Amino acid sequence: MHVLKLVNCHAAGEVGDVIVEGLEVPDGNSIREIAKRLSDSPLRHFLMNEPRGGLFRHRNLLLPAIDEQADFAFVIFEPDDTPPMSGSNCICVATVLLETGRFPMNEPETVLRLEAPGGVVEVTASCENGKVTAVRLTNLPSFVCLRDVPLEVPGIGQLLVDTAFGGDSFVLVDARQLGLSLAPEEGSRIAGLGSRIIAAANEQIAFSHPEIDWLRHFAFCKMTLPVRTEGGIKVGRQCVTIQPGKTDRSPTGTGCSARMALLHARGELEVGETFVGESIIGSRFECRISGTTTVGGISAVVPEISGSGFITGTQELWIREDDPFPTGYRVTDTWPGG
Repeated sequence: MHVLKLVNCHAAGEVGDVIVEGLEVPDGNSIREIAKRLSDSPLRHFLMNEPRGGLFRHRNLLLPAIDEQADFAFVIFEPDDTPPMSGSNCICVATVLLETGRFPMNEPETVLRLEAPGGVVEVTASCENGKVTAVRLTNLPSFVCLRDVPLEVPGIGQLLVDTAFGGDSFVLVDARQLGLSLAPEEGSRIAGLGSRIIAAANEQIAFSHPEIDWLRHFAFCKMTLPVRTEGGIKVGRQCVTIQPGKTDRSPTGTGCSARMALLHARGELEVGETFVGESIIGSRFECRISGTTTVGGISAVVPEISGSGFITGTQELWIREDDPFPTGYRVTDTWPGG
């Protein structure tokens, strides 16, 4: 029997468990290559499918860094995807590393660099009395692809959408076009509509990242409500659908990055200005654009995302030779399309 040890964690309500012991380091010349190799592996199915996983779980493989600029690396397993980056999962990984003593904590701030499949991100953790009180990360450069594009969605009709990269690929749509207020009781409907919008976008609109050669699809649908002002700060409620059909409980760090790129392109958010992303459950990330750059000749912004992670427990998963479901299973009552 082989044992994997995990630390359970969430950031702004979104689960981001971290595997800290028992994992053999996969072969690969880069974390990106390792992520690609594991994207349809028995390990991924073992961790994500029932009876050990579930649609609401994300799991992070903590690995030694390959890039010499980084302190640790991580590969993100989302239900149906192995993305280049995730803000909430990055916050969870940093929190677990520091609060479990796997990386030395310095108070009041600890700086570390984490290698995600999409690149190295710098993390600054605010620390007090042995706990991480907040994590600020500088995300991958984010940019707008298309604006106000008509998209025909079966059963819905024509929508106007925007597309952007914020660490992963997004179709953004104003929730008012769908008659939604992005309330928790709408979660099932949001997930179903979002999955249909993603499918339609992948059929009708091309996406390709100029530097991440394996990113050739839309991963997420982000529904938004108009930005409002609270105490002089811009706040935007939003909800992201994650395939094959669940809603992100957090404001989604990559989604906030994509939205800030769009707001900046529209002249509605300046460099250095605070933007607060608000999730379907009311949790928040504080964000800002720290600067501008280019990605493959495309104008881009450099997003900063700040939020808090919370360790909720520890867990052991046993890999047993006599288990009749070594890679688990999916049933459509909890796993759409399973």
